[in-house]
Amino acid sequence: MMDRQETARLIAGDLLAIRAVFFRPDEPFRWASGILSPVYCDNRLTLTAPEVRLHVEQSLARLIPEEYPSVEVLMGTSTAGIAHAAITAHILGLPMGYVRSGAKDHGRQNRIEGRLDPGRKVVVVEDLISTGGSVLEVVDALREAGADVLGIASIFTYGMQQGIDRLAAAGVRNVSLTSFDAVAEEAAKQGYIRPEDVSRLIRFRNNPSSEEWRL
Repeated sequence: MMDRQETARLIAGDLLAIRAVFFRPDEPFRWASGILSPVYCDNRLTLTAPEVRLHVEQSLARLIPEEYPSVEVLMGTSTAGIAHAAITAHILGLPMGYVRSGAKDHGRQNRIEGRLDPGRKVVVVEDLISTGGSVLEVVDALREAGADVLGIASIFTYGMQQGIDRLAAAGVRNVSLTSFDAVAEEAAKQGYIRPEDVSRLIRFRNNPSSEEWRL
């Protein structure tokens, strides 16, 4: 069985192989928050790559019971975490649901889809963690519904201090299959980026609100 570092390298290599991670240090992406980023990660592409998808779901199916042994229900984030939660729950034989970004304006006006009885021990499945804002909204909705949220399991984390601090302040734990640092290191090894770009990427990770990393 692979250890955590081996899994991080495997998933990092998978994301790079299917071009789910885009590097543009010289022409950065602009996030919705306005932040200029040298990296964009689109984990939805794992769903259309069967071998990579299998690695991701099998790795989540190992990670979640190891880190959250009392888990009873998986809840995916809308929309990126839904498929990963569903496949992983199928492997583990667990119930699964998902949390909408807002309540429906028709029918039962649900925000949480799937049965969730109060007190159930829940792990949230997310595709990536950046500043932590959107996944904490999901955690809040689940807690309001009476769930005992054990934590988050994600495919990728940027490891940004803002996200780390937000999760800590909310009392929420996250474990990820791979990280920004692991992907950057693997990208340099495989020639996706220049070795000298790694330090620029880490400077961005350390302070994304500053553009000093571009210098």
